[in-house]
Amino acid sequence: MDQEKFGKFIKEIRKKNNLTQKQLADKYNVTYQAVSKWENGKNMPDTSLIKLISKDFNISLEEMFEGELKEKRKDKKNDKKILFLLIFIVFILIFICIFLILKKDNGNFEFKTLSSTCEKFDVSGNIAYNEQKSSIYVTNIKYCDENDKEKYQEIECVLYESNNDIEKKISSCKYSENEKITIEEFLETVTLTVDDYKKMCKNYSKESLYLSINAKNIDGKITTYKIPLSIEDNCYN
Repeated sequence: MDQEKFGKFIKEIRKKNNLTQKQLADKYNVTYQAVSKWENGKNMPDTSLIKLISKDFNISLEEMFEGELKEKRKDKKNDKKILFLLIFIVFILIFICIFLILKKDNGNFEFKTLSSTCEKFDVSGNIAYNEQKSSIYVTNIKYCDENDKEKYQEIECVLYESNNDIEKKISSCKYSENEKITIEEFLETVTLTVDDYKKMCKNYSKESLYLSINAKNIDGKITTYKIPLSIEDNCYN
């Protein structure tokens, strides 16, 4: 038995029943100093007295010796279960709301494939679109010139749209760290994403999209590659 815990439990019982130490002491024919020692964990009543306290205050002996009401422990467990249940329900409701919003706003998507017409670069991506909007994803760019091992100080990959001699920069990715890398190493990390760019896939003209790769070496020389992107058929006016 934890004597200190038992003492706190005795004190809790006394206060809950609006008794002073002297009143509790008089009830069991002991001194109030004895009650004080119980409550401070310095001493304990004998077993016969513990049984009597248990009977008088309708508390089981198990609860007396453990220094805690079973109902309280049960309530704490139930409170935790209720809290976890509420959190779970909230997460489910949030998930359902997000799912319904996405389904409403982004449903019925169709996809067209993007690819490269440049021999030195293998590009894969797609345009996802419905009646409200379209999005562009360029997810993989591979440099096919295995002989080019030159390391560059700065490299930038830019996605452009060209329309009636007007070029618009719509997405980019740039490398300018201290460690120099090859174009191949840089492109392994590049993913370009453009959301809500056009209303419909048919708004794009044939090969209006292209990538521009600009690489500057340690001498300041800039090498530029222009990579036209071809959109799968049946996507034009």
